[in-house]
Amino acid sequence: GAPAPPDADNETECSMFPWTHKSQVQLEAELQDHIVAPAFPCVGAKAALARGNLVTLACNRIDSAWDDLRVHDALLGFTSAYKDQPGLFRSFAAVFEGPEDLSEEAFEHALWDRVQSLSDKDAWRGQDYDKRVSADPTNPHFSLSFGGEAYFIVGLHPRASRPARRFKYPSLIFNLHDQFEQLRAEGKYETMREKILVRDEALAGSRNPMLERHGENSEARQYSGRAVGDQWVAPFEYHGEKA
Repeated sequence: GAPAPPDADNETECSMFPWTHKSQVQLEAELQDHIVAPAFPCVGAKAALARGNLVTLACNRIDSAWDDLRVHDALLGFTSAYKDQPGLFRSFAAVFEGPEDLSEEAFEHALWDRVQSLSDKDAWRGQDYDKRVSADPTNPHFSLSFGGEAYFIVGLHPRASRPARRFKYPSLIFNLHDQFEQLRAEGKYETMREKILVRDEALAGSRNPMLERHGENSEARQYSGRAVGDQWVAPFEYHGEKA
């Protein structure tokens, strides 16, 4: 028969137990409240929520593979819906109930563990990597790819040094790369980016030094929200067939 998917044994075992103590409704509501708060700087997330285009999945722990298959299933569904009806300001959020005490380094480690696992599942399921981006995390044109669509991730967690990245629960916000390209094509990208930077500066007292345009440096450096040096390399390797 076909080989088991990555972490299949763990997920089969875990599926027999309640996957979270907090409800989908509660975690979804708390994320929405966080985004609509006046101080939250990301106008794209606000627009997605206002249009009813923020899909949220409540998960157990970000430092566990418990929900990886559920997250990947949801990502494929989200990608498919976007391909059927493309449009601006749509995001997918995986909100994890814990742990709430992860350091920036520990959160970054957990984020990339989840990313690697999700990417491995994408490859195992025969999904092509989006040919518009690079699968090499050191490449300035790197993006992740799920279901053939490129994604940029924004990580949120309680102990983030940047106020804009602080949220009660560890969360991964998946933003479609295609939407950034649409904004560029419409001449709206730079205006929106500046709005976010101005709001972030008002919140934190300074602009986030990690924010760079796609193609200037690898976007992998921005995912966790932790400030990293020039020598930092993302702990990620694509295991599917290279395009």
